[in-house]
Amino acid sequence: MSLASQFAIFSTNLSVENLPAPVIEKARACVLNGYGIALGSYPTPFFGVAESAVLAMDGERPGGATLLGSGRRSTVAGAALANAALFHGRAQEDTCGVAHFGAILLPLLTALVEQGEGAMADFLPALVAGYEVGGALESAYSARTTAAGLRASPLYGTIAAAAAVARLWRLPADRTAAALSNAASFSGGILQSFGDGTDEWRYQVGMAGRNGLAAATLAARGSVSADGAFEGRSGFVRAFVREECDAAAIAGRLGQDWSLLKVTFKPYPVCALNQTPVRACLQLRDQLGARAQAVKTLRVHLNPTVVGYAGMDKEGPFQSISGTLMSTQFCVATTLLHGTPTIARMAQFDDAAVAGLIPRIRLHADGSLGLLACRIEAELEGEDEPVVVRMDTDHTEYSYDRARVSALIRGIGEETGVAPRAYDRIERFAAALPDADLGDVLAAFKEIQTAR
Repeated sequence: MSLASQFAIFSTNLSVENLPAPVIEKARACVLNGYGIALGSYPTPFFGVAESAVLAMDGERPGGATLLGSGRRSTVAGAALANAALFHGRAQEDTCGVAHFGAILLPLLTALVEQGEGAMADFLPALVAGYEVGGALESAYSARTTAAGLRASPLYGTIAAAAAVARLWRLPADRTAAALSNAASFSGGILQSFGDGTDEWRYQVGMAGRNGLAAATLAARGSVSADGAFEGRSGFVRAFVREECDAAAIAGRLGQDWSLLKVTFKPYPVCALNQTPVRACLQLRDQLGARAQAVKTLRVHLNPTVVGYAGMDKEGPFQSISGTLMSTQFCVATTLLHGTPTIARMAQFDDAAVAGLIPRIRLHADGSLGLLACRIEAELEGEDEPVVVRMDTDHTEYSYDRARVSALIRGIGEETGVAPRAYDRIERFAAALPDADLGDVLAAFKEIQTAR
């Protein structure tokens, strides 16, 4: 049986009744984080750019899907693109391995349910289907595809989106398999924008949602789609990974090794791979106190994958927060000098003190460190021994429960001036799933529409 068919059987059989309680609870946390981060992203410019493009392409549609940052309306596909840019605005969306499925799936499913193209009762199983199908591929192959310059979020997220839409629509297994096969043909996305500090990656997640929607829509309308889309001689795995597809191993983990349970959250508005360097630098800042002004050299030791990731080892100059949040040097320098990074601080491209410290920061690849671990060595003027901070962090450190997610997003609301009642609404929605009222979400986003 093809991998597309095995994914399809797994997805179509998902229901609230057969999902483990920890998976349901983690899904609620992902929902809360996704909407909460989107609310706090309203000051960022990316939604406005995407909204303008959507209105130019798809037009304004009375009675259409809500563009959450403004309250204007357009197509479901348009809402998927524009709203994903809002969910991705602070770069604090959830992370599944190295893919950001929440910023793809939540805007898409929200728009579909709002338009009556799917029932709220199917929202949660559809969300889980997206994370699990996309996560299975990400877990198996992202190390190699990322090294080749492909970004995991659009590459695997397009397939995740197709799985989610197919499950929301309750497509039968053969049509779900067709949707996934279509999505395998529509996937892609490169990492160069990180290296150049530009903004294309902000919109990749929305395009993944649009393409996944198209894949499922074509399947629902009867597309004839490749059975061997994943494992075939010219299929997804051979094309993108350059190796044979172990379909049996991937399918065998479905429903056993839940991707949702590995999802992590970001306490700071920086790249997932910079979260631990920021935490380590905050600890270093506390240890040094006034001696921070005497730093001569900072050596930041990281996993080789992190050092080699596009945009990480970058000294500037910077013209966009897309560049600063990726640069480990910028993140470490602004944290050491100013404390906990905020979205406003990440936009201070002309900070002379930060610019002066960056040339004294060097990244070092250390294969003994895990992907999210970090060691910082600070050499100080007039001192012989460096001050060392080491954090052997793994993904469990950032796998927050719903209460911790609530504290995180409400803290961002205080930073950005979002009314607490907006968070009350989305907390009620997440807690009530699968029997939630989408009106709570739409009412929450009216708060930032007023603010805009």
